Amino acid sequence: MTNRRQFLRAAGATIALPFLQSLCPALARAAAPLAQPKRLVLIHVPLGMMPQFFFGPKPTADAPLVSGAPLSTPYLDLLAEHRGHFTTFSGMSHPDVDGNHHASHSFLTGARHPGQPTFRNSISLDQLVAEEIGTDTRFPFLSLSVRKSEHYSDSLAVSRAGVSIPSETSPKRLFRNMFVAGTPEEKAATLRRIEAGGSVLDLVLDKASRLGKAASADDRARVDQYFQSVRELERRLQRSVEWENRPKPAAPAPEPDDIADANRVIDRSKLMFEMMRLAMQSDSTRVMTLSLSTFSVVPHVPGVKNETHGLTHHGNEPEKIAELRKIEEAQIVAFGGFLQSLRDVNEGGGSLLDQTQVLYGSCLGNANSHSNQNLPIILAGGGFKHPGHLAFNETRNEPMAKLFLTMLNRLGVEADSFASFSSTLRGLDS
Repeated sequence: MTNRRQFLRAAGATIALPFLQSLCPALARAAAPLAQPKRLVLIHVPLGMMPQFFFGPKPTADAPLVSGAPLSTPYLDLLAEHRGHFTTFSGMSHPDVDGNHHASHSFLTGARHPGQPTFRNSISLDQLVAEEIGTDTRFPFLSLSVRKSEHYSDSLAVSRAGVSIPSETSPKRLFRNMFVAGTPEEKAATLRRIEAGGSVLDLVLDKASRLGKAASADDRARVDQYFQSVRELERRLQRSVEWENRPKPAAPAPEPDDIADANRVIDRSKLMFEMMRLAMQSDSTRVMTLSLSTFSVVPHVPGVKNETHGLTHHGNEPEKIAELRKIEEAQIVAFGGFLQSLRDVNEGGGSLLDQTQVLYGSCLGNANSHSNQNLPIILAGGGFKHPGHLAFNETRNEPMAKLFLTMLNRLGVEADSFASFSSTLRGLDS
């Protein structure tokens, strides 16, 4: 552990700036234009979207959903001004990812049977990307949520060891971490905490190593998984020291106040979307996940009087469907505002959205029946030539892993497979 100790003492200071093409020397730009950074944003709506309003009327043999022009449906029409910038998908899901709401654990991993007691998760899409393109920013990734919930997981990010990574729910705290410099005393205290964490790791690794030598084969596998988690933490500690010594970029906007009222979940979503745009615009990170959890709240949406989760089990009662539709429409309008904010930021020869893949979807195809099939999925931006809608078999769904592998390839991440699938998705050309 000597090298880490030396690293902790010797980490130097450099200046961190947002990604600005104008800072590149003119001769270098003329010889080789500076590549714009690629980014990934993954947004989960845990309680789904009613399929009749997302996909439209249920397809029949005489009127099936087909690939081609954008769908015109009550929900997607709310994003009409962004047509040409996103693709919707039908007939997609994760094979053997079941367990109703438990499927949220596997939304970005594809790990099978998340509701079973023996379930073990695998690395999530965002973490694979962060390992490749997250090394040049202060935050390799940001795991975010609009609120903490007592139900299932509000974090989409899963480490290589299969461990859920906690999410940040405070826009104010996120803003300060990105833009507000600590005092010299605060920085010194932070470095002491980081080094203390390294000392604990030394002790834990030594004890775990001795334990592993006397363990059974099954226990050794568990110890190896634990070692992997510790090594990940070590790398994060090292990065934390490096970035703690670098000045933060200037704040591009006033510091926000957190919204205390949990029922103002739509306003919370909009505020977090704004922080995400600032994170990308300042090049503080290039990989983000966001959970838009509405469990156990009565959203402040006109005409809504009941808690969201209860409304998803509407039993086809018109009054409940009408209330739930208002909530889901408000969520999609907020998402449309996020897309517009990315399109409004010029970067290179295009917009921030052109360089950012934005996935918006749910682990539930139909929350009323707890179905994990035929998931509502939108992929926006990222430089794809968006065809409008890609339709796959609604009975024998296309694996979501193929879409994820396509996204990885577009980001320049070398991956031969994802969740045991090794082919990309047909129809989504860049």
